[in-house]
Amino acid sequence: MSFSNLFDSGFKKRNESHFAAIVRIAMDDGIITDEEQAFLDRLAQRLEISEGNYKTILKNYQSHPINPPVSYDTRLERLYDLVRMVHVDTIKGDPEFTLLKKIGVGLGFHSENVKYIVDKALVLVSNDVDLDTFIHEIKHMNE
Repeated sequence: MSFSNLFDSGFKKRNESHFAAIVRIAMDDGIITDEEQAFLDRLAQRLEISEGNYKTILKNYQSHPINPPVSYDTRLERLYDLVRMVHVDTIKGDPEFTLLKKIGVGLGFHSENVKYIVDKALVLVSNDVDLDTFIHEIKHMNE
């Protein structure tokens, strides 16, 4: 039995939506680079996205809703993946930052705080922190 078989179809749909959100960031500049493609391949495998669903999502990524996770830690994990995608992208600047803020709100971060969370997240990822450090630093950024 695979890991994903332990969960309901809602779990799979959330993973597909999360993956589609990351594809949305990769496609923001109109292309997927080799680095982005490698990241998407690894992430699809980790999220157990089938090859057929992978291709469908790449073609129609905007049709998948962004489902906010209930758990704050899960939100941070998803934000970590999204920020890493932006960091891999060779085109930096306002379009990616704006999209990341929108997706951050879609993930359940409050619109008044999302700019600060995204700023901190981008700094942490650019410093190559691991997921545990990322979560710890974001949770304690106001202390």
